[in-house]
Amino acid sequence: MDLPVIDLAPYLSVGGGGSKVTSELDELCQEVSRILREMGALLVKDPRCTVEDNDRFMDMMEKYYESPQEFKRLQERPNFHYQVGVTPEGVEVPKSMVNEEMQAKIKAMPKESQPSIPKGPDCKWRYMWRSGPQTSKARFRVKELNAEPVIPQGFPKWKETMDSVAYKWLSAIEVVAEMAAIGFGLSKDAFTSIMKQAPHYLAPTGSDLRRYGQEGSVFAGYHYDLNFLTIHGRSRFPGLNIWLNNGQKVEVEVPVGCLLLQTGKQMEWLTAGECQAGMHEVIVTKRTIEAIKQASAQNRSLWRVSSTFFSHIASEDVLKPLGHFAESPLASKYPPMCAGEYVERELAFQRE
Repeated sequence: MDLPVIDLAPYLSVGGGGSKVTSELDELCQEVSRILREMGALLVKDPRCTVEDNDRFMDMMEKYYESPQEFKRLQERPNFHYQVGVTPEGVEVPKSMVNEEMQAKIKAMPKESQPSIPKGPDCKWRYMWRSGPQTSKARFRVKELNAEPVIPQGFPKWKETMDSVAYKWLSAIEVVAEMAAIGFGLSKDAFTSIMKQAPHYLAPTGSDLRRYGQEGSVFAGYHYDLNFLTIHGRSRFPGLNIWLNNGQKVEVEVPVGCLLLQTGKQMEWLTAGECQAGMHEVIVTKRTIEAIKQASAQNRSLWRVSSTFFSHIASEDVLKPLGHFAESPLASKYPPMCAGEYVERELAFQRE
């Protein structure tokens, strides 16, 4: 199945401002909100996010993950619960491995829609890079949610490259958030006004296909993201499966020049469940193995980099159903809660 592709250029051309939202743009905004509601994922094309930018980023991350393990572990910050710097493989535990309610839902799925159940923690590395200004408010300022980024030695373009990609991807998310808000009948800034000074993260993962390149290997077990909207950039190796809101499993291939956006739990909260947090996994498939063979023949890197960006609601802002969503019969399932508190609760699961 092909996911819809939304070109952001028409909205960007008028700045998306007030009376400039024409009937055609309003229809486009309606389409964005419909896709997020019905599918929980959509592809976007943003002219500000170039193929060359993505290639530079992917090249740098491949070089980093190819570095010796002892070097990579110098960027490890377990005292901040891995919310900055590198997270080694074998640390992240997907909920599908330990959550009985989720396991029961998986068993109830049709066989062809079921995810792979990992036998242990994810066999992937992850690098957490904080994006944008931090909150000046005291409650979360000193905690790992807003900790300073870690820069590895020997990568002089690291900060420039990471900041550039993070800035452009956050800008794309903000446009989608505005369009979705308009489409939902909310004020244009309903989402973006509570994203300012949030702990947004560029969080590329690295998976060693030489070591784990066997069909069925699980790099990221079946899970949802706790944040607002997630970007999955184009990877050089297939393997990303997502689940649409109707339960359909889709192996995604992100087209060149596009970004895949998926709804997170904070979006679900703000819409009283109208937009469900999107489930996904990353595994080695037959298509992954074909790509491994091709990369080997061309002497290219055999580290699978998954370029992920997590946008958040600001730690001090309150998660609650917005506007007319507060009247939903499901609104009581989403009680008001500080976004930072919600994130801490989710992270506490990973520490247990």
